[in-house]
Amino acid sequence: MFDIGWDEMLFTAIVAIVVIGPKDLPMALRTAGRWIGKMRRISGHFRTGIETMIREAELEDMEKKWREQNEAIMKAHPVAGPVDPVLADHAPTEAPPAAAPAVVAEAAETAPQLPLGPG
Repeated sequence: MFDIGWDEMLFTAIVAIVVIGPKDLPMALRTAGRWIGKMRRISGHFRTGIETMIREAELEDMEKKWREQNEAIMKAHPVAGPVDPVLADHAPTEAPPAAAPAVVAEAAETAPQLPLGPG
């Protein structure tokens, strides 16, 4: 990321030991680590917010395109009957005739009787 080599890191460590001193160096490194951690959390939060805004904008664009396409399709093909083509093929044109009570009774009498229990 920053393209720092081992020789540069060694030089930085030697300068830190000389300037800060070996006694205060652990506390300085701990403080620097806390600052770096805070910066990473803030940048991560910022990045997440930006990504969320981008996703929402893309979603709004997709919804707008979908609505425009849907309106164009609806204008080109107005609906006169059932929307589902399967239902259009099987839609009843008139009500089915009601079965006469005598036919139902006759069918019940001539039906074979099956045993209900173990046999």
